[in-house]
Amino acid sequence: MRSEVIMTSAQSANSRYSQLNNSDSTYTDTASIPSNYARIIGRELALNIRDIPKLLQFTSLTTKQFMQEETRLTAQQQIQILHNGLYLSKHLDFGLRLGQRLTPSTHGAMGFLVNSSPNLLIALQAFQSFLPTRISFARLQLQIEADTVLCLVQFDIALSPTVHRVLSETCAVIFYECAEFIVGRPVTEASIYFSHAKPSYSQCYAEYFPGAYAFSANDLKVKIPLSICEIPNASANQEGYLLAMRQCELMLAQLNPQTHSDLYQIQRIMLSQPLSELNEASVAAALFVSKRTLARKLKQHALSFRELRDSILSTQASSYLRDSELSVDAIASLLNYHDSANFRRAFKRWFDMTPSDYRREQSASLNTGERIKKI
Repeated sequence: MRSEVIMTSAQSANSRYSQLNNSDSTYTDTASIPSNYARIIGRELALNIRDIPKLLQFTSLTTKQFMQEETRLTAQQQIQILHNGLYLSKHLDFGLRLGQRLTPSTHGAMGFLVNSSPNLLIALQAFQSFLPTRISFARLQLQIEADTVLCLVQFDIALSPTVHRVLSETCAVIFYECAEFIVGRPVTEASIYFSHAKPSYSQCYAEYFPGAYAFSANDLKVKIPLSICEIPNASANQEGYLLAMRQCELMLAQLNPQTHSDLYQIQRIMLSQPLSELNEASVAAALFVSKRTLARKLKQHALSFRELRDSILSTQASSYLRDSELSVDAIASLLNYHDSANFRRAFKRWFDMTPSDYRREQSASLNTGERIKKI
């Protein structure tokens, strides 16, 4: 029953993203990709600080921006850095090596959500739902056909054959690493089909992929037996999963469907920021505008940065109080309040009641609703 609830939640979030994405078929390249992926490329290349400009060629990014955690990249900037990294690398299997470095912890809340999923099928649904919150131009589609799960990976923007191959390799390694963690062993039963031609270093693939693989397919896809996808995850963490799910859902559910509006872009950036970095300067930097320009854009919607930030934090706070058993102090810490008294004052300002009173009221409403259903 718990798995059904979690799957429905992930499917609902994915439906919301599809509706949001389908409102306009034109891809909007906004600076929303976390910069840690670019820095991991730098670490794979073993670059020193003087070499960083080589990795950033044709991106308009400075070394200082590159080194800042709060910097967000556009899809084109991320792809250019990947292209530059491939040129700088001494290894033909650069994409495969990069995939090994992209452990779940590098994917923020989505990575935690995947690793704490009840099984591989639900982990894949989490990837399907929330991948766009980390890599804006990538999509995962899932199909269950008889006793097989088919995963189809697609990219929403034009890529050169070389970059497409590297990204495909990286995604494939990430899949196998996550699958092995959840299943508890190498997933030899999975088969992967690459759309690129067989590369000259194809003998390296056996070091990364325990199952069968093939080249020159119509699409990048993975096939896994459904029975493997339903093996329980020994490291599943139900409460952690639900909290991570809530955080990931908020990154989709609160987005304005007008994808080209300034407010939508600002919300998207704010919802992709770690809570510790949810400040005016970091959001302005991610949008590559000044704080004054950011304030002017928000003023056009009769909003201030504090009001929009409060809206995000208050929604998260109320969700934690309603849907988890975390203490008020723990919730304050999750929302980056170092003093729980400050959190309590903020909550009282948002809802005109204390966090404890809000939780009691929500619990009472839920119990009343359950009694009415029974009647």
